[in-house]
Amino acid sequence: MQTRPRRLAACISVVLLAALGASSAMAQERTDPVAVIAAQQQALTALRAMHGAWRGSAWVLEPGGQKRSFVQTERIGPFLDGSVLVIEGRGHDAAGKVSFNAMGIVSYDPAARTYSMRSHALGRSGDFAFVPTPDGYRWEIPAGPATIRYSATIRDGSLHEVGDRVVPGQEPQRIFEMNLKRIGDTDWPAAGAIGPR
Repeated sequence: MQTRPRRLAACISVVLLAALGASSAMAQERTDPVAVIAAQQQALTALRAMHGAWRGSAWVLEPGGQKRSFVQTERIGPFLDGSVLVIEGRGHDAAGKVSFNAMGIVSYDPAARTYSMRSHALGRSGDFAFVPTPDGYRWEIPAGPATIRYSATIRDGSLHEVGDRVVPGQEPQRIFEMNLKRIGDTDWPAAGAIGPR
């Protein structure tokens, strides 16, 4: 029969061995942040055509079925040394007042080899799959039995994005469209960083 000090020493040994094994496994799983950031920067070059300031016309289908038109502006730029892309969209009513404001952060996961967008709009937020295409991008929002599918084409200084409500067994319903022109470069959001002095 083991004495109490021996049992305690055996328990401590088991705990230490488990801790050493866990820290060894964690050390093996650690990735080089420089390599991860480089992979993110490389992946985000696929979205370089989105960079800049944009303005144009847009419309959205309201829940009651009426179409509301507005002026849409977007400013899109790299952040965190080009490892993420930040998007701000603003819808302006006829009086010039901001009636809609949204923000998205597009990132790339080198381990999963996937892009995603964290979106904030209308008091809600979510993470959505984001897919670069040869001439733009697409992304989707699950909405119960439906999916809201957005797709965009960027060509010759124009950005055309549409949104369709897709329900299995039904024809897609167009609920959003914007036609923007690139009006210039933007140093947003990287500009204005606070320095050490």
